[in-house]
Amino acid sequence: MELHNQRFSGPGGLHIVRVEAWQRYGWLRHGFSTRAGGTSSVYGGNSLNLGWTKEDDPGLVAENRRRFLGAIGGEKGGFSLVGVRQIHSGTVRTVRDGDGAREGQLQTADGKAVLEGDGLMTDVSGVLLGVGTADCVPVLVVDVEKRVVAAFHAGWRGTAAGIVKRGAALMESEYGSHMEDLVAAVGPSIGACCYSVGDEVRSEFGAQFGYAEELFDRGDAGEVRLNLWEANRRQLMDAGVGEARISVVGECTACARDASGVLRYFSHRGEKGVAGRMLNVVGVVA
Repeated sequence: MELHNQRFSGPGGLHIVRVEAWQRYGWLRHGFSTRAGGTSSVYGGNSLNLGWTKEDDPGLVAENRRRFLGAIGGEKGGFSLVGVRQIHSGTVRTVRDGDGAREGQLQTADGKAVLEGDGLMTDVSGVLLGVGTADCVPVLVVDVEKRVVAAFHAGWRGTAAGIVKRGAALMESEYGSHMEDLVAAVGPSIGACCYSVGDEVRSEFGAQFGYAEELFDRGDAGEVRLNLWEANRRQLMDAGVGEARISVVGECTACARDASGVLRYFSHRGEKGVAGRMLNVVGVVA
């Protein structure tokens, strides 16, 4: 499994993780947020919480989102964000021209998502698709020929439901995408180093995937650990995406730290349920 990532600084110490190989596509904008460079203090320091969490001030979250989207959009700017009310499912929603995405009609007046599901895809320019995470796996997929983009939220339930494989197939049926034209990125999420699971998870994966046992190992204390990075990479390959076209950031949200020892990401498990959220976005310049 080859690991690829590049970190960029933005205003106020904001950091964004991007796939270096994707920088060749001048029409594409994407990024995985980190913890640094925001206005929130409830999770420690000046953190970039991008989720509407119960602990944080909505005004600070809105400012964090403004900063992040400005850094993603760059000089082109002008993006409208479309998210989903995530339910740990295999549901993928299509954003079409005429849905009012550019005009903000797919979110409430206070910026919350209207659509429900765990995946989004579109060929509409000027729209950033976003999924929120704090341990679950964000997966971004791009058809570099037809300029179709997709974002998926894959926790263990979504991964077991095959959301990423299903999503790639939907790109093919909805937009005529060819698998050889897709590139994909598996973003920062909890690694097998920190993700112990119960027997019900192992059983569910065993019922769905013939290679399930290859996704599990045991920790030093005998606990069962699940590799969600590899699980989603395998789904992309099963869908027909070439192995060399899949980038895995390979940073664990529960334990990755910066050079000064500060946690790089938010982690629901690592912070015992009191954590901010990252946003993971992809879109086509208008």
